[in-house]
Formats: sequence, C-alpha cells, structure tokens
Amino acid sequence: MTVMESTSVRTDICASAPRPHPRPEGQDRYTISEVVAFTGLTAHTLRWYERIGLMPHVDRSHTGQRRFTNRDLDWLAFVGKLRLTGMPVADMVRYAELLREGEHTFEERQELLESTRRDVRTRIAELQDTLAVLDHKIDFYASARQAPERPCA
Repeated sequence: MTVMESTSVRTDICASAPRPHPRPEGQDRYTISEVVAFTGLTAHTLRWYERIGLMPHVDRSHTGQRRFTNRDLDWLAFVGKLRLTGMPVADMVRYAELLREGEHTFEERQELLESTRRDVRTRIAELQDTLAVLDHKIDFYASARQAPERPCA
C-alpha cells in the first residue's frame, strides 16, 4: 500500500481538501513546476521530500520527468499542515512510513498525531499568554496617551 492509500480503503490524507484541484482525477498529471506554482514549495523541497521518504513514489513520464497527481497535492497540503504544527521532519517521515505499512499502524499514527496535538495546544496556550501581555502593554500606552497632561511642577 502506498502513502496514498487506495480509494477502497479509508484515506489518511486531510479531512477536507484545502482547495479544489486544478484538474479532474484521471487528467491530473502535474509537472514539478506546476506543483511549485500550486503549492508554493520549491522544486528543491519537493525533490528533498521524495528523497527522504516524505513524498510517496512520484510517477515519471517516459522522459523521466516527475508527474504529480491530485493525491500528491493532497498529501503535500497535509504535510504543510504538519509543518505548521512544528512537527519534526523525522516524525513526518515516520508518519509517512507508517502510512505505507498499512492499517495495522493506525494506533501508532494516532499516537503520533495526538502527541503533536498536545504540543500545538501547549504552544497555543503560550501564545495566548503572550498575547495577553501584549494587550496589557498596548492598553497601558493607549491610556497613557489619553490621560490629561500634568502641569509642570
């Protein structure tokens, strides 16, 4: 089973597609430059993802040019979300490996995602605390500007 599990098996990509695909399924063969334009990733990053095992096997044209699919775009969108969580690349690669191994790894994948969710919630709490400090300081300066000027003593 590949990283992009077959359609007969419950997929493990994203719960919702980030945006519609440019081409319909079956006509979804994208060059690396098209994927760069669509995702905002660099060609170097895409090649690196493939080299380290984060990207599933990417088909090639008869000339050896990479041909990405809508499923690849979905996977890259999911990887982008994982990157935003701060998940280490090694954990992302481990997740991809587990996905390729099949359904018997559901529990381990779930644990990996739950651990990441805990980390994200901790970061959110830290950011909310930081935001409260900023709000307090902003309010202080706004109040100070509005206070009547004191006569010189």
